[in-house]
Amino acid sequence: MMQYKELKNNQREIYFFRLRLILSLVFVLVLAFILLARLVYLQVVRQSDFATLADKNRISVVPIVPNRGLIQDRNGVVLAQNYSGYTLEISPAKVDNLEATINALSELVSIQAKDRKRFKKLLTESHTSNSYPIRSRLSEAEVARFASQRFRFPGVEIKARLFREYPYRDRTSHLIGYVGRINDKDFAELEKSDLAENYRGSDYIGKIGVEQSYERELHGTTGFEQVEVDAAGRGVRVLSRTPPQSGKTLTLTVDIKLQEVAETAFGDFRGALVAIDPSNGEVLAFVSKPGYDPNLFVDGIDTETWDALNNSLDVPLNNRALRGQYPPGSTIKPFMAIAGLDTGKRTPSYTISDPGYFTLPGNRHQYRDWKVGGHGRVDMFKSIVISCDTYYYGLATDMGIDGVHDYMEKFGFGKKTGLDMEGESAGLLPSQDWKRRRFNQIWYPGDTVSVGIGQGYTLVTPLQLAYATAILANNGVGYRPHLVKLSSSSTDPSAEPPKPPVDIDIHLKSEYLDLVKKAMIAVTLPGGTAAWAGSGASYQFAGKTGTAQVIGIKQGEKYVEKDVHERHRDHAWFIAFAPADKPRIALAVLAENAGHGGSIAAPIARKVIDYYLLGKVPPPPQPLKIKLEAEHD
Repeated sequence: MMQYKELKNNQREIYFFRLRLILSLVFVLVLAFILLARLVYLQVVRQSDFATLADKNRISVVPIVPNRGLIQDRNGVVLAQNYSGYTLEISPAKVDNLEATINALSELVSIQAKDRKRFKKLLTESHTSNSYPIRSRLSEAEVARFASQRFRFPGVEIKARLFREYPYRDRTSHLIGYVGRINDKDFAELEKSDLAENYRGSDYIGKIGVEQSYERELHGTTGFEQVEVDAAGRGVRVLSRTPPQSGKTLTLTVDIKLQEVAETAFGDFRGALVAIDPSNGEVLAFVSKPGYDPNLFVDGIDTETWDALNNSLDVPLNNRALRGQYPPGSTIKPFMAIAGLDTGKRTPSYTISDPGYFTLPGNRHQYRDWKVGGHGRVDMFKSIVISCDTYYYGLATDMGIDGVHDYMEKFGFGKKTGLDMEGESAGLLPSQDWKRRRFNQIWYPGDTVSVGIGQGYTLVTPLQLAYATAILANNGVGYRPHLVKLSSSSTDPSAEPPKPPVDIDIHLKSEYLDLVKKAMIAVTLPGGTAAWAGSGASYQFAGKTGTAQVIGIKQGEKYVEKDVHERHRDHAWFIAFAPADKPRIALAVLAENAGHGGSIAAPIARKVIDYYLLGKVPPPPQPLKIKLEAEHD
């Protein structure tokens, strides 16, 4: 049987071959088009973005931290300055075993237990950072030892930094404050105020005092360098530089020598003193005692020192001048006298017969005068000179609590003075509405009686009382208290700034002012409650003593200071201005638990006024030998 063999269909094979060739070509063209499109996208559409990313790999933007501005007193004495030093810093992200690294470092550089604790505290409190200091203020020998072993410690380096220093330490702690490392809370606040960019590279920020209140002026403006780097991240060359702008130098109104005189005059007493120039509101001295060393906080305070400060019975961290709230005691009486005269509730000749106590109509409870048996016949002038309580019990009752509140508010009581420092307390000026809101209770007539002598619910700060005294000294005109005189690194320190606008203007009759001022002058003369402090003065000054109760005394009991625990004894107050005819200084002095304004607080004020007016530097205070039970305000 014959077999047939099928012949190849060349035409068909050529067809399929060409088809495959065309499909392959289309596939290749599609791929080429995709690659071309991607190339156009990368090189044209995204060119600027990727160029920037490439530059970031090649160019590093390095912030240049500005020099923090200096702070000086009114005479140019530096109160806060900068100095350069070396720190040993660790970048935790670049260290495998942090504890082992610190142990190895301690073989080269002295690292104490408090340094370790402070470092760990910084890790938990500080915001995201490249490095944290384990040791500051390295000696040159320590720097050299570490440099020779640098290769052993990846993530550890020596950095040169500027440090803040406060040469007057505790004498200016509550005035100047301090700077500390920026923590998460600080960084969040900076981001809210759009200032975070200006703090790139910065480690420190003002925490309290003038350092905090004038942070923007003191910090300056951060500069930047564009640095070309190699593959290892090392700088090769600087491409461009925007220099930083140093912070401004602040010139304060405070006289540091006057501040030192005031601090020394307190001796071992705790307390506060604020002195103001009545003619312009400049704060001349701002004392809160005891203070603390602000230098301890710059690098981060160790736990033991913090606990010692925070738990001290003397409460050195409390700014008594700004935030301390105390009953004003009898220092309120000159203001009450003005209120009584101006509202028509009293006349200069109005006289009472003081039996040594005051009673409300229909009530047998006796509100005692400080002098057993009373002062006899007392008019307004005498009521201030001898500090008659009974006179002001009756005046407050006749005015009513709301009348007292409304008038005393004119002198700035019950509200912040507006001092250019954050954290001020407002004190407390009670009223019927306040008690209703605070305690959901009505106001009783007996509540008003104690307010008349600066007791009861009334609370003031030393700053408030000094400001009110300055207003009285300046015939009812008050200039807002302020601490900064000049705020410019280029301004001539000798130039006088423009006079601030009037903050308070109480239109007082000259005859009323004359009466009260003459009575306050008599307070410092023989027969007055501050005669001891006024003895031998070559100038005339006006003052008023005050004693503020800390604990209550039951009806019929007698207060004997020596039998009372020291922390429960009365506070001593004194307000004054001088010279009396043309005041250049007004002040308030508080000596905590010191007992009597006339024997403790008034002599402190006299030493401060003597130095300010006469340049007289007082000798160190001597222990006082007085009969405690015989003294009063």
